[in-house]
Amino acid sequence: MKTLIFLISLVLLLSSCNKKEPAKTESAPADTMTFPQEKHLKNVKMLTFEGENAEAYFNFGEKQLIFQSTHGEYKCDQIFTMDLDGENKTLVSTGKGRTTCSYFLPGDKKIIYASTHAVDENCPTPPDHSLGYVWKVYKGFDMYIANADGSNPEVFLPADGYDAEATVSPKGDKIVFTSMRDGDLDIYTCNIDGSDVKRLTTALGYDGGPFFSWDGTKIVYRSYHPKTDEEIKRYKDLLSNELIEPNAFQIMVMDADGSNKHQITDNTFANFAPFFHPDNNRIIFCSSMGSTNPRRPDFNLWMINEDGSGLEQITFFDQFDGFPMFTKDGKKLVFASNRFNRNPRDTNVFIADWVE
Repeated sequence: MKTLIFLISLVLLLSSCNKKEPAKTESAPADTMTFPQEKHLKNVKMLTFEGENAEAYFNFGEKQLIFQSTHGEYKCDQIFTMDLDGENKTLVSTGKGRTTCSYFLPGDKKIIYASTHAVDENCPTPPDHSLGYVWKVYKGFDMYIANADGSNPEVFLPADGYDAEATVSPKGDKIVFTSMRDGDLDIYTCNIDGSDVKRLTTALGYDGGPFFSWDGTKIVYRSYHPKTDEEIKRYKDLLSNELIEPNAFQIMVMDADGSNKHQITDNTFANFAPFFHPDNNRIIFCSSMGSTNPRRPDFNLWMINEDGSGLEQITFFDQFDGFPMFTKDGKKLVFASNRFNRNPRDTNVFIADWVE
C-alpha cells in the first residue's frame, strides 16, 4: 500500500544509488519451499535472504523485478531492482526517507514510486501499534518518476497529503494511484504523462492498492467504508494521525473509468493486495481469513472469481504470504512471505511456477 523516493543532491548519493549488492548464491532445492496443500505452486525459489522485502512487481519485459526492502544499512524501505533469479540487486531510490509501491513504466526505462525524502531525509516515525493493527499513511509521501537506474528522480503530480500506491495498466496508457489530494483516501487515474487526472472513488473511507486488469478495462482494489457513527469517528481520528486500520478491508472491482463498482469479498477479515489473473476474471489476493489473533494475524493467498464465487485458498502458511503478481502468461507468480526465513521477522521475495 505504499511508494516513496527522495531527490539526490550529492555525487556520493548518485554513485551509491547504482551500487550493486554482492550476488547471493544461496537457495534451496526445488519444491522444498511449499507446503503440502499448495497444489498451485511448483519450483518455489527464494530471491532475497535478509530483512523485510515486499511488493515485488515484474517489469513490462518480465526480465526484472522492482521491490521495496529494509535491510543492512537501510533502516526503512528503499526501492531496488533485481533479475528474476535474484541476481543484480540494485538500489534505485536515493537511500533517504521511506519509499513504497514501486512500478516500471512502459518500455522499462522509467520507474515510479513514492517517497518521504523531500520532507525528511530520515526514516519517519513508525505506526503506534498500541492503537491496534494499523498502517501508516504518511502525509510526506509524494510520487516520483526516475530513470530505471534511479537517476534523475522528479516529483510526479505533487499535492498536499499522501500520494502513493501507483501501478500501471498493462496496456501502457494509464497510471492508477491513491491520494489524499481531495481530503480522503481515494483512487485516481491519469495518463502516463500525468495529464487527465480523474478521481474514481468518492465514498468516505479508504480506497487503495489498485491494479488494472490485463486488458486494461477494470481496476481491482481494497476498500474500507465506515458505516456507523463510531466507525466513522475512529476512521477520521486515525486518519488525522496518518493511520488506517486494515482489519476489514474488502476487495472491490470497478471499470477503468470508475463506473460499475462492485464488492468481491464479504467477510470480517483484512483482504488486500489483489491482482488479476491473466484470464481477467480470477483475482488472487492476500487475506487474514481464518486468523484468530487480530493483533498478529496470519495472512495467506486466496483466489476468487470476479463474481465472488470459487473462493480457494492458495497458500497454507501460519504467518504471512502476500503481494502476489502473475506474469502475463499466468505461468509465474511472485509473492512475499515469511516462510523459511533465517530470522523470525524477515520477509522475503519468492517466485514460483503456477500450476492450474
